[in-house]
Amino acid sequence: MAVSYLDRGEGRIAYEVRGDGPLVVCVPGMGDLRSTFRFTIPALLGAGYRVAAMDLRGHGESDDGFSAYDDLTLASDIRALVAHLGGPALLVGNSMGAAGSIVAAAEEPEIVAGLALMGPWVRDGKPRPVMRLVLRMLLVKPWGPAAWRAFYKTLYPGRRPADLAAHVDRLGASLRRGDHWRSFVRTTHTSHAPVEARLDSVRAPALVVMGEKDPDFPDPAAEARFAAERLRGELLMVPESGHYPQADSPDVVNPAVLAFAAKVFG
Repeated sequence: MAVSYLDRGEGRIAYEVRGDGPLVVCVPGMGDLRSTFRFTIPALLGAGYRVAAMDLRGHGESDDGFSAYDDLTLASDIRALVAHLGGPALLVGNSMGAAGSIVAAAEEPEIVAGLALMGPWVRDGKPRPVMRLVLRMLLVKPWGPAAWRAFYKTLYPGRRPADLAAHVDRLGASLRRGDHWRSFVRTTHTSHAPVEARLDSVRAPALVVMGEKDPDFPDPAAEARFAAERLRGELLMVPESGHYPQADSPDVVNPAVLAFAAKVFG
């Protein structure tokens, strides 16, 4: 897909869009790229949707130089993209992308038709010891980017996509682009407290998808139940899946997302 850019004043957000039909916007998480949805997008296109995928601020092909990198500004970027493309949209968000999608749905409900949330961060949690170590290392070059790439692979503790090594290489290239490294480090300081404060304000239908082995959460099932209950949504637990169920288990996740999209736009 050809890359387009949305001007956000301080910089541009990169996105790709293809297809015709109801709009679906895919939003990746911190330290990741829009290509995390490389198995999701073809399924949505094949089902007759118009699909956009964006890069976060200071990630992928988006610009650096923004004054803020957090859930609230991500939500504002999502809302701006939906408005630009013509909503309402089903938002498919992973990790921090799910957090920003929830905030967007709470703040501008008329442009969000539904939420499909993969490994969502909906509140602050206590990082596991290895994550605290990685975050400390992230502040220091030259080994910080290598630490993130190594840590990223641990987020696939069960099933792994066959092209994981190539995807990790793309992450490394992104971190070396411009001032992306500094942008990424700033993104790691994000608090998800604003998401939790807005959960009860969301009116859009929601699907929560959580890997049973997601290492980002001490108890993935409990975290998924918390999110689904607060959002009054559906819940899908994915066996042998980690923090990126859309990439490690598309055979399970894609049918669920398509069924949910059909209900949302039906």
